[in-house]
Amino acid sequence: MKNTILVLVTVLSALLLVNCSTENPVFDPRPTAPSSQQATAESIPIVKTLNHTINYLALGDSYTIGQSVCSECKFPEQLQQSLKNTNTANTYSLKVIAQTGWTTTNLISGINKQNLTPNYDLVTLLIGVNNQYQHKSFSIYEKEFPELVNKSIAFANGDKSKVIVVSIPDYAYTPYGQGSGNSVKISAEIDNYNAFAKKYCEEYNIAFINITDITRKGLANTDLVAQDGLHPSAKAYSLFVERIAPIAARILNK
Repeated sequence: MKNTILVLVTVLSALLLVNCSTENPVFDPRPTAPSSQQATAESIPIVKTLNHTINYLALGDSYTIGQSVCSECKFPEQLQQSLKNTNTANTYSLKVIAQTGWTTTNLISGINKQNLTPNYDLVTLLIGVNNQYQHKSFSIYEKEFPELVNKSIAFANGDKSKVIVVSIPDYAYTPYGQGSGNSVKISAEIDNYNAFAKKYCEEYNIAFINITDITRKGLANTDLVAQDGLHPSAKAYSLFVERIAPIAARILNK
């Protein structure tokens, strides 16, 4: 009899546990793994063989020059290499006009000091973080960002389809940004700059690529932040390139 009661209790307990787990699943705080579709980056089209050197112009600031990463690790270098890897028959020439700390005003001045020939097959533009960081009036960006886009188009021999604008990274998600005590304000202001740039690009049918969300993983994934605790790492730039390269390849194949 005792054995029968023990068996019944055991069976009822098991059924109760199953029922509870079905109706009230335990919350698991760990993030779920992305699906294979989410985890797979868009493939880079093979860049067709061209009978001339592919000229690439990268305009910007520390995010373009690759502050705190190796010279081959900055995103323009990684982008160039990714494109070359699709077809090693092509040769590339990269020109970078960028400096750490440059605002839109500084970049315009830096460009004007160059004697550039308008024969670029690809132009990228990433600028604006120092306008925000240096507390410049937003009206300066509203005036000078379109000017820089138009200069980029001119360098691409007047072809706006050869220009790619890259969104501004968010340094609020770095140790430096967190230590500033203004991380929420930093993110809000960078959102404002990016919203303006995106709207302008959409209005004039210019490619705009968002990479800001990548940099907003910098606290959860410290591998995305360079050793200086402020700038993107080589790994972060490689993720930028995963998004930029397919667009750039299609531009070169036109």
